[in-house]
Amino acid sequence: MPIITLPDGSEKSFDQSVSVFDIAKSIGSGLAKATLAGKVNGELVDASFVIEANSTLSIITDKDEEGLEVIRHSTAHLLAQATQMLYPEAQVTIGPVIDNGFFYDFAYKDGFSEGDLAKIEKNMNKLVKQNLKIERSEMSRDNAVKFFKDKGEYYKAEIIASIPAEQALSLYQQGDFIDLCRGPHVPSTAKLKAFKLIKLAGAYWRGDSNNEMLQRVYGTAWRNKEELESYLHRLEEASKRDHRKIGKTQDLFHMQEEAPGMVFWHEKGWTLYQIVEQYMRLVFRNNGYKEVHTPQLIDKSLWEKSGHWDKFGDAMFTTSSENRDYAVKPMNCPAHIQIYNQGLKSYRDLPLRLAEFGSCHRNEPSGTLHGIMRVRNFVQDDGHIFCSSEQIQSEVSAFIDLTFRIYKYFGFENVGIKLSTRPEKRVGSDEVWDRAEAALEQALNAKGIAWKLQEGEGAFYGPKIEFVLKDCLEREWQCGTLQVDFSMPQRLDAQFIAEDGSKQTPVMLHRAIVGSLERFIGILIEHYEGAFPSWLAPIQAVILNISEKQADFVTDVEKKLKKQGLRVISDLRNEKIGFKIRKHSMQRFPYLLVIGDREMENKQVSVRRRGGEDLGSMSIDAFVDLINQE
Repeated sequence: MPIITLPDGSEKSFDQSVSVFDIAKSIGSGLAKATLAGKVNGELVDASFVIEANSTLSIITDKDEEGLEVIRHSTAHLLAQATQMLYPEAQVTIGPVIDNGFFYDFAYKDGFSEGDLAKIEKNMNKLVKQNLKIERSEMSRDNAVKFFKDKGEYYKAEIIASIPAEQALSLYQQGDFIDLCRGPHVPSTAKLKAFKLIKLAGAYWRGDSNNEMLQRVYGTAWRNKEELESYLHRLEEASKRDHRKIGKTQDLFHMQEEAPGMVFWHEKGWTLYQIVEQYMRLVFRNNGYKEVHTPQLIDKSLWEKSGHWDKFGDAMFTTSSENRDYAVKPMNCPAHIQIYNQGLKSYRDLPLRLAEFGSCHRNEPSGTLHGIMRVRNFVQDDGHIFCSSEQIQSEVSAFIDLTFRIYKYFGFENVGIKLSTRPEKRVGSDEVWDRAEAALEQALNAKGIAWKLQEGEGAFYGPKIEFVLKDCLEREWQCGTLQVDFSMPQRLDAQFIAEDGSKQTPVMLHRAIVGSLERFIGILIEHYEGAFPSWLAPIQAVILNISEKQADFVTDVEKKLKKQGLRVISDLRNEKIGFKIRKHSMQRFPYLLVIGDREMENKQVSVRRRGGEDLGSMSIDAFVDLINQE
């Protein structure tokens, strides 16, 4: 006689074991119809799951985040079924849920084309209309291996063979299609109402470049057609804002195969880069940081002592000379401790704040590289604060305030906070981790900031606060971080003399605001769609002459504006003024300054703001004031 406790605290008693669906039906037919799954004692299960003992239960519908995840998971299976109906020789491998959708990897020797996606999607819709029941069953590991081998699904059999023999496996069947899966899934294909196949890509089997290449089909799935259309619109907007396209159109940077994951900055792009870097350098200086610079190559032994070699050795570029092994630095923290260790430190020297625009290299897999957003060589606005335990709260609080101010200055008002705690692979004792996690949690709570917990997502040496920006398309970008580290200073012998004369180990706060400058600039490009505010624009104004008669005056104006610190160029080509205005408008410069005979006579410029707004004629000094105000 199970007693079921519902989220509102009410209880329902049943004479015998009962399924999640039947409990929903006993509450109301509307809820039963909307039920996708259940959460029994905190565990997500199918709607058909039978409860035999007293339990807590939440009915999961498409209004719940878990419901949306179940929808996407089930749509991945729908994709696999529809694909194999059209292409029986295609073998299925894995098909997980990802942000905003799902993908499925297939082994298919003939390969899919973009045109095949429409055929597969049409077949998926047919299966939805058939309202196929989705049923769960269990099978032993060895029987499952034989079952899938007999079906010709050798990749799936290989996955199953790697699972411990004693583990029972769950299979899900809809129509003639059956697949290995932990579930849960929606009760029937009719629950899948809004989906779209997005693109094709390549993917190595099990993520290993030594294995064969598979074909990955990406899709998106939502609760209803309205949400789907909204997402597709955002995708379209994101495509228009792609930093790689704008980078090429505005001549900011390029990438090439001879230097994978490394950026070739052009003049205008490097100007943008320098604006960001110099601004952050000013932030450092005004907030008590000492800027330093450390070597690119450091002996492997230091990385072993710091713990980086064990955790990141495979992702580090290495070289050797004179029988010594070196690593190209993937981060700056061990080097900053070496600077700290030069000379005896007292409690009076703390907090000591070191900062560096450190150029780092990480051997990221080629398949993960993405424009300047994911690269192998990047520069961080990196900083490390050495302090006592008593100073942690004040330093964390000050850094949080500073970070929010900087983001607002760059145009990001919506910032979320996440607290990432100890990962499975880490250095340091549980006691040390308890102290570090408590320090960050207390600092956040003391400021009254709402935050989200990310269990197991911390760095290997300490927990961290992550600052997540939302851009104009509501996309989230994790940029800034603040990490409390009790372990690395101890591993690398950092000490200070406390007020009582004892030697103590300082706490190390790892912190960055924009993070990778390359990635942050990519975010800025997409956020502003290349239409940067005047202070950030690589070119703030273009001066255009109407005829040859104004050429000398245009040159004089350009010189005067540059002397005032403005970033301007001129276009003296013998082209019609309408043509020149259209050309430079496409570059999205903040201002176009047009000079004809009247402007030359009055020693003025006719000012056109980006977007076509005509501000009329004004003096050179008035235009300089306008830019400075912005």
